[in-house]
Amino acid sequence: MGGKANIPNITPIISLTLGGTVNLLLASIALEELALAHIVNAEAEKIQYVVGTLFPAVTPPTTTISNLLLINDSVRKTLQDVIKKEMLLQFKMENILDHFPNEVT
Repeated sequence: MGGKANIPNITPIISLTLGGTVNLLLASIALEELALAHIVNAEAEKIQYVVGTLFPAVTPPTTTISNLLLINDSVRKTLQDVIKKEMLLQFKMENILDHFPNEVT
């Protein structure tokens, strides 16, 4: 015990073309969009649960105006953050396409 760790010297050679790099950037945007879609769906399900339409066989929690307003505020704040991220992704995509329009295959 107490010996030094034997870490191999790994020097991978990564070769990407400009077109391949642009496609990877666009794929990263698509994955972020997918994640945002899941967030929006979760927020919709949150509202459906509170009003009792998500799982009809399950009795929803007691719905009060106060609870509905709290959920509404929470969903509104989350959707505002999603919109901000959507705008950033739009700018990112436009920058990629503006700078490398011929590289997208």
